[in-house]
Amino acid sequence: MGQYFDNDINLPSKIKRTESFILNKKFIFYTDNGVFSKDGLDFGSRLLLESIPLGEVGGKVLDMGCGYGVLGIVLNKIASCEVDMCDVNLRALHLAKRNTKENSCSSINVFESNCYENVDSKYSTIITNPPIRAGKKIVYDIVMNAKNYLNDNGKLFLVVRKEQGAKSLMSDLKKNYIVEVIAKKKGFFVIKCSL
Repeated sequence: MGQYFDNDINLPSKIKRTESFILNKKFIFYTDNGVFSKDGLDFGSRLLLESIPLGEVGGKVLDMGCGYGVLGIVLNKIASCEVDMCDVNLRALHLAKRNTKENSCSSINVFESNCYENVDSKYSTIITNPPIRAGKKIVYDIVMNAKNYLNDNGKLFLVVRKEQGAKSLMSDLKKNYIVEVIAKKKGFFVIKCSL
């Protein structure tokens, strides 16, 4: 089994339909082998979405490392914002496009990008459940370079597990941002980073 940040063309496809109720709204997500959280909405993403102050999410949003599109689709529907979603996993991107249609989203742009390689906009919000298993270099590229793609009052929201280095990551984030933990549950930290 390859990792969800690889493009393993030999991995057999097994598309699965899942349903989730998030913020009192029903969402349908198609998942597949070779993508993160293939069995349905993961706890960290749910906590991130349920903790993010929706009043602070507006303008244009980037869902970095979008997987099959959960974060971007939910924010598009709940906060009525324009969303860009990107990932390096082509199978995940195919699902993200399918899921935007399935959930009747508008103003969503899905594209391939290895971290910020193909990102050329600035955003009011960047949201991510970073791919910890891809390694520290990728995770740090995503969270530390977010500042270069945020508007002046922009914010980065992320979720990370304590056992996967949340404390040391927060310490490093403080070198670039004003850092606030907005939720803690079952070993997960939801972190807000402001410029």
